[in-house]
Amino acid sequence: MPESKPRKKPVPAKADRKPAAEPGPNPVWFKPVMFGLMLIGLVWILVFYISEGRYPVPALGSGNILAGFGIAIAGFLMTTRWR
Repeated sequence: MPESKPRKKPVPAKADRKPAAEPGPNPVWFKPVMFGLMLIGLVWILVFYISEGRYPVPALGSGNILAGFGIAIAGFLMTTRWR
């Protein structure tokens, strides 16, 4: 028995294809929050070292370093989305 030919979908011409939409600019609050997080993280670590572990959260102890770096890294991660 003869086999039927496979049907091919028509390929749209390049002129018919829509280009990928470029993302728009960032919202107004994006840059201040990004730089603010980086600065808050830095200040958190500096306060911890200058106060010899009494501030900002005494219960965390050396965990204050991780908290400061975590806040700063959140700001640095925002830079990957900055347009």
